[in-house]
Amino acid sequence: MSYARLSRRPLLFRSFTGLEITEFDIICKEIESKYYEHETKRLSNRKRKRDVGAGRPFKLKLRERFLMLLVYYRLYITFTLSGFLFDLDQSNVCRDTCLLEPLVKRCIPLPKKLYKRARTVDEVEEYFPGFKAFIDSAEQEIPRPKNKRRRKSYYSGKKKKHTVKTQYMVNSDGTILHKTGHDRGRIHDYEIFKNKHPTTPLQVENILDLGYLGVKNDFPTVKYVLPFKKKRKSELSDEEKKYNRKHSKLRVIVEHTVSRIKKFGIMGTKFRNKLVRYDHASDIVSGLVNFRIIMRTNKTLL
Repeated sequence: MSYARLSRRPLLFRSFTGLEITEFDIICKEIESKYYEHETKRLSNRKRKRDVGAGRPFKLKLRERFLMLLVYYRLYITFTLSGFLFDLDQSNVCRDTCLLEPLVKRCIPLPKKLYKRARTVDEVEEYFPGFKAFIDSAEQEIPRPKNKRRRKSYYSGKKKKHTVKTQYMVNSDGTILHKTGHDRGRIHDYEIFKNKHPTTPLQVENILDLGYLGVKNDFPTVKYVLPFKKKRKSELSDEEKKYNRKHSKLRVIVEHTVSRIKKFGIMGTKFRNKLVRYDHASDIVSGLVNFRIIMRTNKTLL
């Protein structure tokens, strides 16, 4: 597999990488412009025993290595199959991917790089069109931990599996403005919100679901919008049901963004890598999703 061959089939290219050819070229050009500085810094590390320039050179060009990384993230195939497709040993696939990830993170709009504290009303509206933010959490299955204590802490009663959980905040365009590090699947969504909630401007309404009912008492200064909850031995009125349907239509934006994230196999299937790499993977996927949304909406948040 190569860029020259895959780029002749635009539909296959998008299916294999999650990006259009033009989007791939824009990010690749940015990576190539920063590659020399990145490699110089990496090879000048004090812990490195070899001189700069020593060691075996990369077999694949930078463009092909970036393509290999995207195919791995999108399809989440094994390193063995990646090595077969790109004519590499599986150990070299792992090495090339790990070495390129920090540079890719510098070249895409990560959530932590996008949102800065807004000072004026115009700045707030630029980040939050319509002065609305949407917050929700997503779970992903992990292999069953061997340690009994870890098994209990990572077990999700909702999914009936061992999972990790990440909380996202998106704006009306679906752009991810805040993402937490992963937490154990047993932890409730609202517990994550209490410990790691994003700070939004006072003008912004936070659109939440029923999992965040305690926000009224714990965060009285936060603007929040919640649906009505059905009380025991009583039914919701027609007006309340109508309001809840309208609320669901608003909140579907964050659901669509989570769906875009999970289209990348590394985020949508059982996570096979070590958990220390989970946040790196979720950062890169969030940045790629943001890049596609920003290109589609012609925003200038970059």
